[in-house]
Amino acid sequence: MRHITIDCADAHRLASFWSLVLDRPLHEDDHPGDEEALIEVDGGPGLLFVTVPDAKTVKNRVHLDVQPQDRTRDEEVERLLLLGASQIDDRRRPDGTGWVVLADPEGNEFCVERSAAERAG
Repeated sequence: MRHITIDCADAHRLASFWSLVLDRPLHEDDHPGDEEALIEVDGGPGLLFVTVPDAKTVKNRVHLDVQPQDRTRDEEVERLLLLGASQIDDRRRPDGTGWVVLADPEGNEFCVERSAAERAG
């Protein structure tokens, strides 16, 4: 698999948000106003954002799961909310397991899981 493609209203703006989420740069050829923007990911498929005329109208059938590396799940949720995400659902359980469902600035849902350290603990 080469890319996971995400249709959106503004490819550069949405890719810029995800670039901050994933701490990965946009491709050097991508600029504001471009119809496509790419985030390359080491060892996996890149995220390709493509501007389309259609608005998002229903829940995603496919979504990304984000697992923080150097932060806890809850710290990562707070960071992403400050970047412009919105919280859709809270599936955290009293025992510390579970996840949080967020949406990016265009309403695409994604989940934030516990970090590897939290899972091991």
